[in-house]
Amino acid sequence: MSVVVNTDRAATIIDGKSIAEDIRLHIAEEVHQMKSTVGHVPGLAVVLVGDRRDSESYVRYKTKGCEEVGIKSLLAKLPGNCTENEVMDSVARYNEDPSVHGILVQLPLPKHMDEERILSVVSLEKDVDGFHPLNVGNLALRSRKPLFVPCAAKACIELLLQSGIELMGKHVTVIGRSKVVGLPTSLLLQRHHATVSVIHAFTTNPEEITRESDIVISAAGVANLVRGSWLKKGAIVIDVGTNPVEDSTSDYGYRLTGDVCFEEAVKVASAITPVPGGVGPVTIAMLLANTLDSAKQVYGLSD
Repeated sequence: MSVVVNTDRAATIIDGKSIAEDIRLHIAEEVHQMKSTVGHVPGLAVVLVGDRRDSESYVRYKTKGCEEVGIKSLLAKLPGNCTENEVMDSVARYNEDPSVHGILVQLPLPKHMDEERILSVVSLEKDVDGFHPLNVGNLALRSRKPLFVPCAAKACIELLLQSGIELMGKHVTVIGRSKVVGLPTSLLLQRHHATVSVIHAFTTNPEEITRESDIVISAAGVANLVRGSWLKKGAIVIDVGTNPVEDSTSDYGYRLTGDVCFEEAVKVASAITPVPGGVGPVTIAMLLANTLDSAKQVYGLSD
């Protein structure tokens, strides 16, 4: 089952861990089949710059995800004070490596770096994060098909579809318009014929717009931004936020919390994703799926 009903509260908890596990099982089967057929497995390379705790945490999860499904993982870890050219050199080496089918530059990069310049170096055929301008442009044009769709956006849609939630004609509010989540999510929703509102820092009435929505997807990166009063009764809430909060009882000294005040929202919403255990695991599963698709293209195994 992809959705677990929590009988103690009003809302259904959308179980991202369970959905991700099903996806990973299918990926592992295909990776095993690929190894038997062509003698190779997909390869994912990650470029990590600096020592942000949240970025290091995400990379750990991605590396673990690769191990679980049999995908080869490589990591280039660079100091935060390195130059843009050093980062681009790492990307270029992975571009040339035939055993690497996906390249991921962990964002955000240090403030002194031009993200667009660095991301544009990633080979289009290995852009499993879907951030290359051509992939984003093709996503925006509904008549075109991008090679890869950004993983977090793909995860949000997957969670909704796997939970049996209809998107066509529904009013969906996306909070945040970053190139990582907000923008591609709004574009992907329009491909599913949803009516989309985008909330950003200059929106004058975010609470009123959000309260009119059938579905709310929050990717603002602000802990507890969305309160219960922001939601209409029965709304569906997808919380993409992963905000580190100090917690001395945790192994890493912090815990992750979402953009949505869960304790309030769960009393109003009809379904909601938890943090952690919601969007995060499915985002990693989508990254693994994109890497597998890239390798299938290379080895002529695509459908």
